[in-house]
Amino acid sequence: MRPNGRHTAGASQLPALRVWALCLLLLSAVAISPTTARAAPSQAQVATTHVYLLRGVLNIFSLGLDTIGARLQAQGIPVTVANFVSWSSLANEAAANYKAGRLKTIVLVGHSSGATALPDMIAKLNQQGVPVKLAIGLDSVFKTKLTTGAERYINIYIGDGPGEPVKRADGFRGKLDNVDVRGTGVGHISIDKNEAIQRRVIAEIDAAIMRSRAPAVPVAEPGAPRQARSAAASAPARN
Repeated sequence: MRPNGRHTAGASQLPALRVWALCLLLLSAVAISPTTARAAPSQAQVATTHVYLLRGVLNIFSLGLDTIGARLQAQGIPVTVANFVSWSSLANEAAANYKAGRLKTIVLVGHSSGATALPDMIAKLNQQGVPVKLAIGLDSVFKTKLTTGAERYINIYIGDGPGEPVKRADGFRGKLDNVDVRGTGVGHISIDKNEAIQRRVIAEIDAAIMRSRAPAVPVAEPGAPRQARSAAASAPARN
């Protein structure tokens, strides 16, 4: 028995339908391909970047910073993870590397007491004429005030927990963002381990490194002598 005309037409359309289905699958694959994601910093940019991650008290409650550090290292970005009590020696190390030309982009991240120490570390770097590209604090446990500036300071805190907004003091220069994450289910101990927070931190760091082509002017401490201010202002621009 020969198939009727309608069945024959339906059979002849099958190859065309398969072609259309294949095209749709290919278009879907392109839409979700990782190659369409945001551009990553270049190797030249990451080679002269260093991210300092400061843990909080006892070194056992901020281990999410270790995860962030490992993810950054996977991108080729040099990192140092240390307890917050090391902030002063780390500032000296960063300043020495910056002045030697080995370091152009400095990023600071801290959790809990590590976040509380960030303004002190920024101030010490600024006193030496060294700019900070980005600082990110995660739920600082004490009232925090910025007297000098990073190019951008992001304070991610839990408004109904121990964290508080960071305040601007006279002489502060830079951009300050206070981000309240109350109601998101994160707590003081878990904020550094939260996947969404970690992605936000890494994305902000990547964006800061991408911006490192723009010159950053070394910052002089507000109370510094006029000669020191002039020297900082006339120094060659670095990133």
